[in-house]
Amino acid sequence: MSLKNDKFPSSAAFDAIAAALSSEADKKDAIKQGNAVFAFTLKNAAGETESWHIDLKNKGTVGKGLGEKPTVTLSLSDADFGSLVAGKANAQRLFMGGKLKIKGDVMKATKLDPILKKAQTKAKL
Repeated sequence: MSLKNDKFPSSAAFDAIAAALSSEADKKDAIKQGNAVFAFTLKNAAGETESWHIDLKNKGTVGKGLGEKPTVTLSLSDADFGSLVAGKANAQRLFMGGKLKIKGDVMKATKLDPILKKAQTKAKL
């Protein structure tokens, strides 16, 4: 089941993240590193919003919606998320510039970087 939404071009990254977590070893490693549920709320150019989550606390899965009790929720534009996953944007700069809003445990948000880096090699954005 694809997590991609055609109205959100960068949502293809969630499929890449899911693929990066497909092996048991990668899953265990990511859960050990992340130990949180990361929720993403993206806003596209038309002003519509959609949510996805990466569960690195229990299951090591990626899905649509905010997931079960997200530890941290990141809100940003679809374009900025695409740049972030592609490695063209820096999360800290987006946050400082007001383009990335974080609710919940801000320190956990820093644990997401290695997981996004794994997806970078697999995503063709």
